[in-house]
Amino acid sequence: MRKPPVHKSFRHAFRGIYLMLRSERNFQLEMLAFLVNLLLIVVLKVTATEAAIIILTCFAVLSAEILNTAMERICDFCQPEYDERIRFIKDIAAGAVLILALGAVLVGTLIYTPYLLG
Repeated sequence: MRKPPVHKSFRHAFRGIYLMLRSERNFQLEMLAFLVNLLLIVVLKVTATEAAIIILTCFAVLSAEILNTAMERICDFCQPEYDERIRFIKDIAAGAVLILALGAVLVGTLIYTPYLLG
């Protein structure tokens, strides 16, 4: 199979992000959290290092959500009927996103608290 040109690869990737924004509530909430973090970075004037940590953490959560959704869709495609093994796979994938999101909250708390308590 021939690889598509780079511009088509980017188009497919951006389409994937668009589809996530349009169809996945959790991704929409996580994107909102990312935008709030961008606002806080500017308003609180956090250091460049702290901003990089926050942005990377947000991107990690968004990426994990995309991978979780992809895994869920593959599972649904392979086994449309209820299956305890599929439930297990979906639950642990969702758990991975939750752990990362909780870590992101901890990172945000550690970075923002000194600025907010001033």
